[in-house]
Amino acid sequence: MRNDAPHDDADLRKLGELIDGIEVAMLTTQAADGSLVSRPLQTLKLTAEGDLVFFTAADSAKVGQLTEDLDVNLAYANQDDKRYVSVRGRARIDRDQALIEELWSPAQNVFFSGKDDPNLTVLRVRVRDAMYWESADSFVERALDFARGMWSEQPRDLGHKGHLHG
Repeated sequence: MRNDAPHDDADLRKLGELIDGIEVAMLTTQAADGSLVSRPLQTLKLTAEGDLVFFTAADSAKVGQLTEDLDVNLAYANQDDKRYVSVRGRARIDRDQALIEELWSPAQNVFFSGKDDPNLTVLRVRVRDAMYWESADSFVERALDFARGMWSEQPRDLGHKGHLHG
């Protein structure tokens, strides 16, 4: 993922650091019947304006759902590092050819017939806010916190959590 978060925006920079290395996000939209639908998408970029950028097919169900309700959620998880991020935002679809050129990779040919595929669109999610959870830095520290929690009458916080603003 390309991270263009500005250096003077600590929250966006932190979000970029948290999701760095997590290639796939689960995008959740609302279906016409009110139920929630999630599907995986590859995060391509975090822009300086606070948009998370993805490619998607214009004829996909998610695009149809976004014409009804632009509010979405993105969930990121890195089990190895015990990092979890939930991003709330507003989506929009466009056909920014310059951005497609910038972010295109040969791997996209699996989903599209090339950069000029009329079904290829850019999905942008403007970050409203995000919640995150990180575990303690080392396995030993996590194990000790867990053990202390088992023998304590008080619940233990096994890491750090925070709230970021877009």
